Amino acid sequence: MNLLKPLNSTQSLYKNAYSGLSRSTWLLSLVMLVNRSGTMVLPFMTIYLTGIGFSLFQAGIVVGLFGAGAVCGAIIGGKLTDRLGFRRIQLFTLAGGGVLFILLGLMKSYLLICIFTFILSLVNDAFRPANNAAIAQYSKPANRTRSYSLNRLAINLGWAVGGTLGGFIASFNYHLLFWIDGFTNILAAIMLYYLLRPADAEEKEKIVDSKPEEKISPLKDKKFTIFIILVLLYGLCFYQLYSTIPVYYKDVFHMSELKIGILMGLNGLIIVIIEMVLIFYLESKNRTLLFISHGLILTSLSFLVYIFLPMHSVTALISVILVTLGEILAMPFMNNYWASRASSHNRGEYAGYYAMAWSLSQVLGPTGGTWIAAHFGFNCLWWIVAVICLITGILFRSVKLR
Repeated sequence: MNLLKPLNSTQSLYKNAYSGLSRSTWLLSLVMLVNRSGTMVLPFMTIYLTGIGFSLFQAGIVVGLFGAGAVCGAIIGGKLTDRLGFRRIQLFTLAGGGVLFILLGLMKSYLLICIFTFILSLVNDAFRPANNAAIAQYSKPANRTRSYSLNRLAINLGWAVGGTLGGFIASFNYHLLFWIDGFTNILAAIMLYYLLRPADAEEKEKIVDSKPEEKISPLKDKKFTIFIILVLLYGLCFYQLYSTIPVYYKDVFHMSELKIGILMGLNGLIIVIIEMVLIFYLESKNRTLLFISHGLILTSLSFLVYIFLPMHSVTALISVILVTLGEILAMPFMNNYWASRASSHNRGEYAGYYAMAWSLSQVLGPTGGTWIAAHFGFNCLWWIVAVICLITGILFRSVKLR
């Protein structure tokens, strides 16, 4: 009986962590899981383009257009969400993105590939603010952070499935990646249309809003503007995990692709196992900015271990664990912060600017990181991003954002 007690306690903790969330929140996460499980094109885009005869520089421009389209899509999607509703925007962007993925795979001209890439990314990333606004709508203030954590869990599971299947499929037919990515988008749109209908009882509920009825631009919210700048700084550092760090493992630590893949997969595995439970324990403490600050400090430490610890696979493991714990503390509470400042009248626009910060950091972070590493070395890059993360973490606590 004594042996079963810890097991029952752990089981009860996980049950409580996932309970209390609305049906619509679960359905949105299911739609996200299906959508992200088909994410296969972007991870292999550079290899695909160089394989059909384009130069590495030309492939880099196309990947850059993905980022540029994402920035524009986040802003436009946020504004349209407030005007047309998050359901319509999610349906349009999922279905439209699916068709555009298939069309992009048929393009042979470099100019057309560039044009379709930008349009595809714009449409695809207009989905993010609409989806974020929907989660805020279908959650309560008491469980909003967990609702975003559930969505992140779906994204991470989807990425793991999509990346694994994508590598297998790409080994014999790259064109299938575009078709699968497109059809999973369309399937997600169909699921959203039938499973999350406007007639749902939760859609009819009127959420009591403490914000004024007047629609105020997020850019006039000074605290939110400061928050977005700090999120952008964190994003510049965080995206090194998917750009410069794998190259560092290969060139400096001399790791195989298999080891690198396992380490990258560990990030998602840790999130899936502990994030919901940890957020369940922390969300009631009402210390949003403090938890974000702690998350950034952990991320800063994840870069410093490369400088102070020996070049060994254990060092890489410690760094991945630290950056993942930092992500778990920071990102769900960041979502909760912007959602708590928005009202039902401008939630889409708030979500749009928040998504834009991440899209912009996804463009600038890898570009700037690889440039610094190439010209000044990896250690210089680790010092820079560690200091930026540390200062940003301190600012989250000291700047009056409450």
